[in-house]
Amino acid sequence: MKKIEAIIKPFKLDAVKEALMNIGIKGMTVSEVKGFGRQKGHTEIYRGAEYIVDFLPKVKIEVVVEDEMVEEAVEAILSSAKTNKVGDGKIFIIPVEKAIRVRTGEIDKNAI
Repeated sequence: MKKIEAIIKPFKLDAVKEALMNIGIKGMTVSEVKGFGRQKGHTEIYRGAEYIVDFLPKVKIEVVVEDEMVEEAVEAILSSAKTNKVGDGKIFIIPVEKAIRVRTGEIDKNAI
């Protein structure tokens, strides 16, 4: 099993969710996060003063999938989140040692 963490632009959340559901992913965790990468934020003017906004709003999606679903899930995220502009985000793939469903005690692939 693998955990896929995708950091994307907030307005792309619905498209990514739809793409993942279309390939059979049943659940995901979504968090509102802030951060910056190469774009290093931007400046804004508020009441005549210029401010540097370092941390930009992003959305983090987390899904756990079986190994054979990883490439399909990554492709779904890439195709639905891409805008071809700086700040589109990142995808991280992390090994998952064990998964347990709290309610039933099911383990590993039965738990995801």
